[in-house]
Amino acid sequence: MMQVRGRRLLARFAGLACMVACTGGLAQAPQSLPQSKEGIHVARDFRFKSGEVLAELKLHYITFGQPVRDAGGRVTNAVLLLHGTGGSAQSLLRPTFANELFGPGQLLDTTRYFLILPSGIGHGKSSKPSDGLRMKFPAYDYEDMIVAHKRLLEDGLGVNHLRLILGTSMGCMHAWMWGEAWPDFMDALMPLACLPVELAGRNRMWRKMLINAVHADPDWKKGDYAAQPRTAATSIANFLALVGAAPIQAQKSAPTRAAADKLTDETVARVAAGFDVNDMLYAVSASRNYDPSAKLDTIKVPVMFINSADDFINPPELGIAEREIRRVPKGRFVLLPATEETYGHGTHTRAGVWKHYLWDLLERSKR
Repeated sequence: MMQVRGRRLLARFAGLACMVACTGGLAQAPQSLPQSKEGIHVARDFRFKSGEVLAELKLHYITFGQPVRDAGGRVTNAVLLLHGTGGSAQSLLRPTFANELFGPGQLLDTTRYFLILPSGIGHGKSSKPSDGLRMKFPAYDYEDMIVAHKRLLEDGLGVNHLRLILGTSMGCMHAWMWGEAWPDFMDALMPLACLPVELAGRNRMWRKMLINAVHADPDWKKGDYAAQPRTAATSIANFLALVGAAPIQAQKSAPTRAAADKLTDETVARVAAGFDVNDMLYAVSASRNYDPSAKLDTIKVPVMFINSADDFINPPELGIAEREIRRVPKGRFVLLPATEETYGHGTHTRAGVWKHYLWDLLERSKR
């Protein structure tokens, strides 16, 4: 068990960077993604932790590559990639993530690995409140989401083992839960941009403020609106824009008051147009009982846990990550220093910044 600071590991991997540049050990990012498959698995009579039941729970997914099995029938090359709050499977197809990892010779080369990108309950093309049930949709939480993903893997895709779980933001929190709930199901965990403790302090406060803002909008109508409630949507967009901002990048993009005002208006308008208010309310509320801290010592596999120093949602000053990683038997923690290459909380999908740590994890977890 050990803690590893970002600057120390950056020095350690300087030789790897040279090896890659000099020998072509990892290919350059491709201009287009490898061929993928998209599907919907229907989990029938899905019972939520609340006791509510959906006769048909739709679980959307995208896959790359093909599963490989050993002589005993166990899948050996499946990788589960988990998105953040308000995202979807498509969120992890952005060039800064997929083009850095999925191509020939890259760390998650789709000719070697079977990559699985699901959309969580309430997100993307999976079942969600905006499909019609609105506030009558089951009050799902993170436990429901990981149970649904496991049913997708086993019943929908025939995957009985994972080489790796890599999760970003909400997916980071799910990764901790996976490691505790099914400690033998995977070979390695890579949680990016979260903390393995109850959501409290500022992280809970902004979520509660967002929830309160929705409830306070009379046009929300307890979820039965005909058109998106503008005040609620704008409030949500303001919160998301703020908590996702990176100070260095924001200063570069908006070095004057006028530029900052313009960037704020443009960002909020763009973000507000990209979600349904009920869906986002459910997604933020789903973290309400998250707290994996009690069972961190039960995680068996190697863990590479990464946060960035400019993350508003997971501020490094708290020292929580350094404290909790000591309880993970094979855990390592990296705090990426804030630089012009980091993007605050959004660094989790900037794979070029941290993929050398993924290389280390894959090496450490080889069987």
